[in-house]
Amino acid sequence: MTKITCLGAGSHSFGLSTLITLLQSEVLRGAEIVLVDTNQESLDLITQLANWLNSEWDSGKLISSHSSHQNALKGSDFVISAIEVQPRERLWRQDFELGSQFGLRQPYAENGGPGGFAHAARNVNTILKIAHDMEVQCPDAWYLNFSNPLHRICYLINEYSSIKSVGLCHQLAMGYAMVAKALAADYAIEGAETLVSSHADPKNADSHLRMSLAGMQHFKITAAGLNHFTWMIGLQDRNTGEDLYPLFRQRWESLSADFEPLTQKVFAVFDLFPIPGDEHLCEYLPWMSSSRTRPWQKYDLSLYDWNYFEANREDLWKQVAQDIHFKQNIDRYSHTHSEGAIEIIEAMLTDSNSLWEAVNIPNNGTIAGLPKNAVVEFPAKVSRKGFSPVSQFDLPKGVLSLLQREVSTAQLGIDAVVRGDRQLALQSLLLDPIIDDLDVAEKVLDEILVANKMHLPQFF
Repeated sequence: MTKITCLGAGSHSFGLSTLITLLQSEVLRGAEIVLVDTNQESLDLITQLANWLNSEWDSGKLISSHSSHQNALKGSDFVISAIEVQPRERLWRQDFELGSQFGLRQPYAENGGPGGFAHAARNVNTILKIAHDMEVQCPDAWYLNFSNPLHRICYLINEYSSIKSVGLCHQLAMGYAMVAKALAADYAIEGAETLVSSHADPKNADSHLRMSLAGMQHFKITAAGLNHFTWMIGLQDRNTGEDLYPLFRQRWESLSADFEPLTQKVFAVFDLFPIPGDEHLCEYLPWMSSSRTRPWQKYDLSLYDWNYFEANREDLWKQVAQDIHFKQNIDRYSHTHSEGAIEIIEAMLTDSNSLWEAVNIPNNGTIAGLPKNAVVEFPAKVSRKGFSPVSQFDLPKGVLSLLQREVSTAQLGIDAVVRGDRQLALQSLLLDPIIDDLDVAEKVLDEILVANKMHLPQFF
């Protein structure tokens, strides 16, 4: 019997979609699915939903739940994790505002910049404890990580534990959506005009999904780099294999200057298309925080709507609770996008050697010029043995230099938190492209450590 333990199962985005795809899998018929969340209310609700769907769909899964990972890990074959220190949106806002008092304007503050450092740092002790418990209770299990900042968290697991792990992210879908928009006329793709931005705004969600699905149907992207900082190496017609990069370049240049203006500029300068879209790309570039030029206005880099998403998640859970209570709207749960966990698990269990287009694992020479232990994102074949890169990649020197800086920044940040080393933490911030002043870096670091003291006792 395959045992799959889901950490952070009470997450409405990752937890719910992951649960549904696991329940729908015929390969996993008879499997044990263990739901874990420290929020008892969310855990009870997702467990009720799992039992209801499992029964109604005749999924044939064994469902259990625990409020502590320590009672759930033993004998696991796969551990899927989407954990976050809560309350997520309020802490994210805090990370953004910490720098603002010193005149530092972060473009997004989630995965890069001082906010990215704080975001990762809060999760280090919890995730490292899970990894070390896995070494004892399920040493052969795979850890499938969805927690951000993804390449920082994956580096933590790989560098400081013996657990096998992979990071998974759906951001490649935004690359497919943008390619579909550019080539819409050539492939008779409808609705291209509705895709106006990569920003995580609720009004953009339908167009994101529709255009990304159209893109995946018609095209095959080969991308490599770092998570949320990956670059399109190749673009082909998925059916004929025709090289579409020249046509895409031509069509892209004809798009409105208002569409993903930062991506347009970076593509033109570095001659390689950045996959993530403006909202993630902006976090890793040295030119996005100048108080003189105010690039967040020039490139229309909107902030995440923290209040909306916090309230929306509560509303969505209320809707789930009502559906369970009245046993209604079950079709609502039949269709969901996969985050990638089910494809990876099935490929390993069936030894299919199938392709997954974006895995995050240690480099080991896959991208020339990056450290062996850097966690990089690229396409790989998946089998019982793990992951095999489909190719080695040589990136242009300019792009490679941007990636090298982010790798050093991220690794120093994780090393600093694991060791409780303030000096390394300061070095990490000073390498970060968002920071432009030594004294400000010291002040911001002090504020981060004090504000997150309960999560970072090793610094005190």
